[in-house]
Amino acid sequence: MKQIKTLLIAAVMMLGAGTMNAQVKTAHIDVQELLSKMPEMTSAKAQLEKLNKTFETEYSTMVTEYQTKMKKYESEAETATKEMNETRAKEMQDMGQRIQQYRDNAQKQLQDKETEIVKPIMDKAKAAIVKVAKAKGYQYVMDASAFIVADGPNLYEDVKKELKF
Repeated sequence: MKQIKTLLIAAVMMLGAGTMNAQVKTAHIDVQELLSKMPEMTSAKAQLEKLNKTFETEYSTMVTEYQTKMKKYESEAETATKEMNETRAKEMQDMGQRIQQYRDNAQKQLQDKETEIVKPIMDKAKAAIVKVAKAKGYQYVMDASAFIVADGPNLYEDVKKELKF
């Protein structure tokens, strides 16, 4: 009985040691750097900047119109009737709400467009990383931007070649 117990303990220790000795191959890559250098991302950024500029221009025009009307109404307030001032105050409040709604809607549209444009680029980068990692026998690839020290293999150049840029 004592021999079986000793044999069982030895077997468990050997299995544990064998598991600990099994090496897991890991590598790293700075995904943000990769994405920022992809030609598709440059094009995507240009599209987003153009859309943002359009929204900013329209927003600026609306705010200028609001400010101009506000100054006009304030300068005429003393000579206008109470009903006229109340109507103008309501008009300015409505105009302010429309400006706020436009800004909120523009931000949402910009975020939606960014997701629409960037997701396929990110998917392409991920597919290339997976392909290179499997070809080189890596079980795990970590994002290097999350590490303070990343001395292991860097897949950046290999993935860059895979993506042909």
